[in-house]
Amino acid sequence: MYMNPNRILKTMAGTVLAITLTAGAQTTPAPAPAPAAAPAPLSTFVLTGPLQWLPPATFDAGPLGKLSVNGIVTGFSVFQNNSVPGDDNAQATLSNGQIFIQKADGKYQYFIQAGVYTMPTLSVPFVNAQNTVNSFYGPVPVAFLKLPVGKTTQFLIGSLPTLMGAESTFTYQNFNIERGIVWNQENAINRGIQVNQTLGKYLAASVSWNDGYYSNRYSWLSGSVTLTKGPHVLVYDGMGNLGQTAYQTAATPIANNSYMHAVIYTYTKGPWIISPYFQYSKLPTNAKVGVLKGTSATGGAINASYTFKSGFSLPARVEYLTSSGSADDGSVNLLGFGAGSAGTTFTATPTYQKGGMYVRSDLAWVHATNYTPGDTFGKAGTDANQFRAVLEFGFIFGKNITEK
Repeated sequence: MYMNPNRILKTMAGTVLAITLTAGAQTTPAPAPAPAAAPAPLSTFVLTGPLQWLPPATFDAGPLGKLSVNGIVTGFSVFQNNSVPGDDNAQATLSNGQIFIQKADGKYQYFIQAGVYTMPTLSVPFVNAQNTVNSFYGPVPVAFLKLPVGKTTQFLIGSLPTLMGAESTFTYQNFNIERGIVWNQENAINRGIQVNQTLGKYLAASVSWNDGYYSNRYSWLSGSVTLTKGPHVLVYDGMGNLGQTAYQTAATPIANNSYMHAVIYTYTKGPWIISPYFQYSKLPTNAKVGVLKGTSATGGAINASYTFKSGFSLPARVEYLTSSGSADDGSVNLLGFGAGSAGTTFTATPTYQKGGMYVRSDLAWVHATNYTPGDTFGKAGTDANQFRAVLEFGFIFGKNITEK
């Protein structure tokens, strides 16, 4: 999901700027009935990091089946230095207002995520919820039909979260409020068909034919393989365009003609979550779609989180990303800092959650190197650094686990 800062500003200028039982005598008292198990969180919902999702509220919806429902409402404020023209140093907005509906049993199952959202990303000018929804994935960003085939195979058809990368699209799904510069190279939502297959006790795989960066041109093949054993999870993700796509929008950048590989390792034990990952992408030369010289981006990051007692946790992320080429050889500006540039970021996100309420704050720093003057931060685009302090306050809605 590549969002060049200059493209975002140009895209938004014309509009306003920029959420898963006795019978007979007894000589001793019979044991009390076991309490009913609380419903599990939505099974198709991806959540990483220390935030905990509430179990869904469940009810019989007649011909629609037994439904599981969650919701979320969050507010967001950001304070930053060296803002670019059109982006304010301080602003606040509703950042998420979403409902999640899932039918998780039977031959025909489905998942719907609807509402408003933002996708705040390091180094990218902030885009409010209205403009994000209008310019990217609409008011129903994720919606798909799920067809289970036996116990180990599933077919998914519709608007799907990407298989690529260690971070997910929406703020509440991740270690940090803002996505990083490595995530910003990936696609986020694609439309198509996906097959999920469990392969024995430890291995699972997914393959998808889709439209890549939301292009509505179905020429992308994506895949993911996950090995899980105890506290260790190892993932390989790969995706690529088997054709060519000249079509471009805010959601469909020129990177829709690229391919990408990622390797992600996650260790979870006790209060610790540690997840380093590596990512490589390549945009091949193709004059027909405007790529005069092939360009690549190589980088990685480490996400880590420690959970304290009483609902406090401290996630952090450090990342580095570099691109090939230079400003003079026709290479594409993949990072947003100019062709051949590189970036380093650090983010710490102190977090507190109690039940369905949480509050957390990003303290983030971005440093650009080998940049092209005019493509970084500040009014003239010549500042190499940007600091941000972000606050997110939210409520997750679902079933109160103390209910009987």
